[in-house]
Amino acid sequence: MQWKHHDVRTTLTIDDDVEALLRQRLRASGEPLKQAVNKYLRLGMQAEAKAPEQEPFKVKPFRLGLPKHWDYTSTSRLIEQLDDPDWR
Repeated sequence: MQWKHHDVRTTLTIDDDVEALLRQRLRASGEPLKQAVNKYLRLGMQAEAKAPEQEPFKVKPFRLGLPKHWDYTSTSRLIEQLDDPDWR
């Protein structure tokens, strides 16, 4: 299949913050709107395609090594036990 090149005209609604950034870039570069929009769309899609896949974050639990007689199911009770050396 061979693609024929042709311009596609469309109405594009963009967010206010994106419009402000685009206008800022247009003033700085002097590029025409069409050229700038195409350039930044290409850059965004290329960056997304090249983004490295990240491994999901995993929590690795570990044992605290507390003595068996300490109750760590209740945070307030554990703090009480840790603060009181005479606790039994």
